[in-house]
Amino acid sequence: MKRVNTFEVVPQTENDKECLLRLLDASASLWNELTYERRQNYFGDGDVWDTSEYRGRYNGVVGSATVQQVTRKNSEAWRSFFALKEKGEYANPPSYWGNEEDGRELRTYIRCNQYTIQWGKRSRLEIPVGQELKDEYGLGYHERLRLEVRGNPKWDGKQGRLELEYDEVSDTFRAFQPVTVPDSRLDSPLASEEAALDVGANNLVACSTTTGSQYLYDGRELFGRFRETTDEIARLQSQLREGRYSSKRIRRLYRQRTKRRDHAQNALVRDLVERLYDEGVVTVYVGDLTDVLETHWSVRVNEKTHNFWAFKKFIHRLACVCEEYGISLETESEAWTSQTCPECGNHEETVRHGDTLTCPCGFEGHADLTASETFLRENSDCEVRPMARPVRFEWDDHDWSGKPHPHESPKEVRTNPQVASVGR
Repeated sequence: MKRVNTFEVVPQTENDKECLLRLLDASASLWNELTYERRQNYFGDGDVWDTSEYRGRYNGVVGSATVQQVTRKNSEAWRSFFALKEKGEYANPPSYWGNEEDGRELRTYIRCNQYTIQWGKRSRLEIPVGQELKDEYGLGYHERLRLEVRGNPKWDGKQGRLELEYDEVSDTFRAFQPVTVPDSRLDSPLASEEAALDVGANNLVACSTTTGSQYLYDGRELFGRFRETTDEIARLQSQLREGRYSSKRIRRLYRQRTKRRDHAQNALVRDLVERLYDEGVVTVYVGDLTDVLETHWSVRVNEKTHNFWAFKKFIHRLACVCEEYGISLETESEAWTSQTCPECGNHEETVRHGDTLTCPCGFEGHADLTASETFLRENSDCEVRPMARPVRFEWDDHDWSGKPHPHESPKEVRTNPQVASVGR
């Protein structure tokens, strides 16, 4: 099982900071040169793998091992691009890490056996640099660049290739350390229950389980803030002088928007999976939205599903957390589940208005919760117990909780069970 430790890296002196910035900038320049050559070959019907040797140009600054790692990472990006093309999916060739005029994205990769991290009261990271930088910044022939580390490792295991990046907006260096965690660290489900998820954008996740529990995570306020930030970005872009496409303020807003979404998404996944684990869920079914998006595509659907909620990223995060708890994640078609009446099976005459699904037969229920329960019944071989009162959660910038409600826990605001449940 692979996981990632994330922590902040702090140069101990201004001299060390300048040295690290030079290392990252040279790595970005190497990436851009290699990307340019491969893009020229690709669009010119050449061989993208037939490239120049860049070690002679960058060895003195970043070192031969780092040149190799940046080159390898670039090759991995191109292989991923070709793999998507072979599957018939839309994809763009790997792009550049910025440019000199607008600023490069400062980043590098350090081979697993080329760096060391010592954890403790004064945690530190040591990385190699090229001989030219050693001489210029007085590191000595055998010395490596020593950096302070802030944070604690969440995962302990075999270390992988280290990624270092600089965020110019917050003036912060960050490191991402992949580790391989032994399978013995995995949990095992406590029973053999199952659950199904209906993933959307207004209601981010509607979940039904064979134990009879239902959970609803509301995303309207999150999407509203996402749109406000997007509108502000557009306003600032309209004020840029001709030929400019970004600014420090715009880049900061993009980062804030992404971090806010990722924080809420990660917290939702953790909260949901822990609840499912406690209920003994061993299998989670999630819908494959490929056909749905192709059939019902619109600008707003695209913005909500791809840009705001980042569906593929959510599913990847869900799979990683489920793996920690020994829960299997299975992707199945959820065609018509959000339009099918659970009482008569009709899907052509049902009407959805907001969160409510109605049918001429008299059924009325919460559309997303109904969809998740229908999806569960279609895929589960287990007995699905009658649904209890659903629990609704809202995001408060820190946790998924609910508005205060009389006679209820303030973290769990419950909806009308007669409106929400399929098994009436």
